[in-house]
Amino acid sequence: MILFLMAKAKHIFFGLMLLCISVHANNADTLKLKQHLEKIIKTKGYRTYLNTNVLDSVASYIYAQLSLYADTVYYQEYLAGGKKYKNVIGSFWKQQEKSIVIGAHYDVCENQDGADDNASGVAGLLELARMLKGQTTNYRIDLVAYSLEEPPFFRSEFMGSYIHAKSLADSKRNVYGMISLEMIGFFKDEKKTQSHPLGILRLFYGNRGNYITLVKKYGAGKFAKRFSKEFIRTKQIRTKKFGGPTFLPGIDFSDHLNYWKFGYSALMITDTSFYRNKNYHETGDTIETLDIKRMAKVIDASFIALINLK
Repeated sequence: MILFLMAKAKHIFFGLMLLCISVHANNADTLKLKQHLEKIIKTKGYRTYLNTNVLDSVASYIYAQLSLYADTVYYQEYLAGGKKYKNVIGSFWKQQEKSIVIGAHYDVCENQDGADDNASGVAGLLELARMLKGQTTNYRIDLVAYSLEEPPFFRSEFMGSYIHAKSLADSKRNVYGMISLEMIGFFKDEKKTQSHPLGILRLFYGNRGNYITLVKKYGAGKFAKRFSKEFIRTKQIRTKKFGGPTFLPGIDFSDHLNYWKFGYSALMITDTSFYRNKNYHETGDTIETLDIKRMAKVIDASFIALINLK
């Protein structure tokens, strides 16, 4: 009887160990996030549109990482100003009828690290790929790393996200929605660390930069509404929703704007960019300024929301 109980206890112990390992595998790993950030940032030159060799080296790293987890990985190449640029796409569950796109841009504005803008979004994208492997969802999921989000191509048809969104429309893909991971690593708990496009918003959103924001335009569609609900329900990280007209500065300052152009439901997950992070488009945008633990929680919430999305 004692031997039986000991064997039973051993079985339960190893079962719990396996459960813990499984749960951990489905949580964003801060060490992996930091490794991705360093690989994206520490290049021989800056990730600007002028340095196509540097952009290509980062694209190769993204491709290699996505290849470890996605069902299919490929480049979407295009020309801009006579030079070749690349989106990198990793697809999961291609047999599903409806698609969800999660994207982040890997270029920078000028000669700067661009840790928050937007190595943070790309690192999150790669960690999300690891977490999605072996899971099941109701949708095809395409993880897309874009080139040429930054000036001088911003709002042009040479943005990588415009190229991708147009390709979906041209192929008549059934797109449920799109998520832009745009600056997800900068948080501050002190007072007066958060500003807003309108002063009155301080009454609703406070003046501490200690939350992540889900940004969508008025009438953004069913996907944006449902994903936001699931994201908040996870309770992984302090979250606030923001919906407004597109003329408000910042509401469309990322790749989701191109999916709006083609009528897709889309939203942006952001730490609010220059409304909080004063290193925006400056040389001070470095890894050392990021809160990688809270950044990981953003990815945890995104993962749970995607898995549970109906």
